[in-house]
Amino acid sequence: MRRFVHGTPVHGVDVGPETRCAHYDGPTDVIALRFGCCERYAPCAACHDAVTDHETEPWPRERFAEPAVLCGACGATLSVEAYLDADFACPSCSASFNPGCAAHYDRYFAGVDPREL
Repeated sequence: MRRFVHGTPVHGVDVGPETRCAHYDGPTDVIALRFGCCERYAPCAACHDAVTDHETEPWPRERFAEPAVLCGACGATLSVEAYLDADFACPSCSASFNPGCAAHYDRYFAGVDPREL
């Protein structure tokens, strides 16, 4: 239920070497997100829920400048601010990120309404 991706532990279901999981395994599904409740990285909220015994809490807004997004392609850790400004590509390696993730930002980042982006 845990895999080290570029040295960072990522918790989830069938986590692959670039953070893809049983729930999201497309070519651009290459990020893991850090949760405010436990500070663990998981590929998605469903993975978090499957491997923990507590409710999911998004990363707190007052900590958006801290690393909270892991690029599974290169291992770069991004702040929420950097991730949201990255235009769906890693600023370190240019790997494409899934733009569909924006529909779920409120699950991962406190106070971010996907309809306002």
